[in-house]
Amino acid sequence: MKNDNNNKTPKLVLSAPVGSDKVFADDDASINDFKFDQKVAKVFDDMVSRSVPYYTEMQRMTGELVAEFAKPGTNLYDIGCSTATTMLLLDDMVEPSVKFVGYDNSPEMLEKARAKIGEDGTKRQIDLNTVDLHQPFSVENASVVTMILTLQFIRPLHRERIAQHIFDGLNKDGCFILIEKVTSEDTIFNRLFIKNYYDFKRRNGYSETEISQKREALENVLIPYRMDENFDMLKRVGFKNMEVYFRWYNFCAIIAIK
Repeated sequence: MKNDNNNKTPKLVLSAPVGSDKVFADDDASINDFKFDQKVAKVFDDMVSRSVPYYTEMQRMTGELVAEFAKPGTNLYDIGCSTATTMLLLDDMVEPSVKFVGYDNSPEMLEKARAKIGEDGTKRQIDLNTVDLHQPFSVENASVVTMILTLQFIRPLHRERIAQHIFDGLNKDGCFILIEKVTSEDTIFNRLFIKNYYDFKRRNGYSETEISQKREALENVLIPYRMDENFDMLKRVGFKNMEVYFRWYNFCAIIAIK
């Protein structure tokens, strides 16, 4: 349900840069697995805006779709809420009685989220919780659940259980937004899409060192599914209506309705 009483232009709230993303700028012989720690949280908004193609447009499209499904008196869950960018965008687009619940496993990211919410001055009820998705978590009375570039960081063994839990916690006609990096069964397309993705990062100012070191840090942490694997998983847990609403090479956004 759109918030017809709010005529403001929806905003994409990315924090003012304390410094641009230089997390992988130093040539380091030993690269650890990627973590959403204090170092990343400090520059995350810059990182994601320069690393995710059409990030602003993807968020805007997500907001437009969510506004059609968020119902008064229900809950909206942003699972993997990071620095609250999505919730603050949706705040201008969703009826005020919808409660927002943000889950993230990084206390450092949630600290940044709380600061951004405080600076924004929103009056909406927004609950932020430190949650490890490999453990049980709550989803109830939900008209909308979003997972934006989050499920890809969950060990595959747990993904279907999480999707099932989300489906069970959604109200009838509720929607699930899933945005992921994807891989292809065809190695030709995989190589081509990844090549063009790295060209995108170069255009946004990342050096060869930064690209290669981040790739190495993510290798054992970010495990993408193929498009059909995501669709099959959603079907198995009960979703009947699913559609891709955004695709750029190896980035994909899916809406599924209960």
